[in-house]
Amino acid sequence: MYNKSMIRVGIGYDIHRLVEGRKLIIGGVLIPYSFGLEGHSDGDLLSHAIIDALCGALSFPDIGELFPDTDPAYKDARSIELLEKVALMVGEKGYEIVGIDTVIIAEAPKLSPYKEEIRKSLSQVLRIEPDRIGIKSKTNEGLGEIGEGKAISCYAVSVLRRKNG
Repeated sequence: MYNKSMIRVGIGYDIHRLVEGRKLIIGGVLIPYSFGLEGHSDGDLLSHAIIDALCGALSFPDIGELFPDTDPAYKDARSIELLEKVALMVGEKGYEIVGIDTVIIAEAPKLSPYKEEIRKSLSQVLRIEPDRIGIKSKTNEGLGEIGEGKAISCYAVSVLRRKNG
């Protein structure tokens, strides 16, 4: 019989403007590019979207409540470290991560050469095998702010399972 508390699913989303003078960090990986993502932290929108997906799966507060941009402690914070904290919280609540799936929407830079490095970075902090993390990149076909190369967005989905269940 299905136990509704055994499997939990969450969705996350993030978007950041591209600006000069910032490093482009995605999934904890530095991507060579002439622009970076604007943000209070390092702007790592992939880590942010995954954080919200994990939080959503367990009805935790969202990233803005957990790590508010009004708190100077999170100024220029490494988002991959915040993701690691949330992954530990998932474990403390008695769940384990079954899988993560993501879609990054950006006109540039091309992310294909960095997907494996990003997957490895995420697998280390999430403590799951790299093949349980989906990383897809798409363009916005020239439409809107993303299509004009002014921003990057990301969607993430998480699937959790109760431990020993």
